[in-house]
Amino acid sequence: MQRKIWILLALLLALQPCLKAQIIAPGGDHDQVLGRTVNAISTGVPFLSLSPDARSAGMGDIGTATSADLYSQHYNAAKYPFMKDPMGFAITYSPWLINLVPDMSLAYLSGAYKFKDDRSAIAFSLLYFSMGDVTFTTVVDQTGVTYRPNEFSLDVSYSRKLIDVLSIGVTGRFIYSNLTMGQYVQNLETQAGLAGAADIGLYYNQDFDLKHSQTGTLTAGLSITNIGNKISYVSNPSDEDKNFLPTTLRLGIGFNWHVDEYNSIGFYGEVSKLLVPTSPLSAGRDTTTGEQIIIGNPVDVNVMQGIFRSFSDAPGGFREEMQEIMWSLGAEWWWRDLLSIRAGYFHESQYKGNRQYFTLGVGLRYKLIGLDFSYLIPTSQVSGANPLKNTLRVGVTFNFNRSNRQANLSEE
Repeated sequence: MQRKIWILLALLLALQPCLKAQIIAPGGDHDQVLGRTVNAISTGVPFLSLSPDARSAGMGDIGTATSADLYSQHYNAAKYPFMKDPMGFAITYSPWLINLVPDMSLAYLSGAYKFKDDRSAIAFSLLYFSMGDVTFTTVVDQTGVTYRPNEFSLDVSYSRKLIDVLSIGVTGRFIYSNLTMGQYVQNLETQAGLAGAADIGLYYNQDFDLKHSQTGTLTAGLSITNIGNKISYVSNPSDEDKNFLPTTLRLGIGFNWHVDEYNSIGFYGEVSKLLVPTSPLSAGRDTTTGEQIIIGNPVDVNVMQGIFRSFSDAPGGFREEMQEIMWSLGAEWWWRDLLSIRAGYFHESQYKGNRQYFTLGVGLRYKLIGLDFSYLIPTSQVSGANPLKNTLRVGVTFNFNRSNRQANLSEE
């Protein structure tokens, strides 16, 4: 029963208009509603907003301004020219909503190569989301065929240093989403959703000398991800059948304090916002005149209009716009580049999704191989068990140092 409920919710989000208008009684007291009621922003393919790797997940899902690693592509591909090692690949696996279903999962594969000029890099990644086995039912609630709905995105990026302390990165993304496997939903024949998207990011990395022979690194990052066409799951879709991608603006800052030759501590902060229109307050939909908007703007606009409107279209005004900003804090301690301990906190308004949780993580490095683990502790109050409880991510990285390899070959 729980599996049917979650899959039904996913299908309704995908097959209905991207953003549903909130309905209130005409002539109601708007001041009692605006900014004080749930008006979460809905998008297509929300799996693109999930943090796929264990390192960032251990620091409150922060990744825009953290030190460069093999997982940088998901948050800010501009970080790659600042990687310590010139090449490598990584794999992360995350059981998802484990309290509700036993076989839903998120998997991530990424790799990067930094050119010998030490100023540019290329990278790729594959993000795969499986909903596990789902048994579809007929209109009369008879058991139908069992499928395994899935979604994935395939990315390729190029990044380059503009100056010694500043880099830029661009990413191209192909998105495939097959939620219904061609089944009929609400008398509509469905198909897999296809979309293309792009990311752009900037990354700043500056070293400083501190007192007592200590050093520090100031980092900052800015990225806009998932800029792309709307996605639909039906043939010949109308504007109402198309869904915005989760276009997201992220801004982060951090400082890594190198205490001594063995210890370093990094502190990071990040804010993010969906660049997607907010649902208006509505009195419902008339069969002849369409949606009766009381306060707000219609959401049937193109992608670029939606991005610019997203900063000022909340029906609750400035108060609701501020509620749409998510923020997170994270910290990471490293000992001898062998062991790390991480912690973080992520906050989203209770009126915009109510994701609020602490995270813990640990990392281990030995020669070429690294292991990362993270665990999520929800703090938001929800009825029953929190679906994010017991979220665990496990990652393995393989870093290859070109200089060491060449040195070993010369010795031979």
